[in-house]
Amino acid sequence: MGVAEKTMFEIYRERDYNRAFRYILYTELEEHARHREIARAAAGDTVFHGFFADQHLEAARAEMVAIVDQLNEMDEDDAGIADDELRRRLGAYMVQ
Repeated sequence: MGVAEKTMFEIYRERDYNRAFRYILYTELEEHARHREIARAAAGDTVFHGFFADQHLEAARAEMVAIVDQLNEMDEDDAGIADDELRRRLGAYMVQ
């Protein structure tokens, strides 16, 4: 699979006071916001990352939004989803 056929993603948690979970699709960043969004993700704690096959990108994005929403609804101290569960939920969309 070529570089043009996959999209790098990351789910991360901000380190600031609200500790919100967010996601980023690196190859879809617009030029004017690229540096700011990458810096924001780099300043956070990585939860999960990888590459999605572009043919599954819309379904992958929908599942990733659902995961981030679920994480943000959890109690702050207990928030988290095991890597195995994240791989189960996102694995069908990922480049192996």
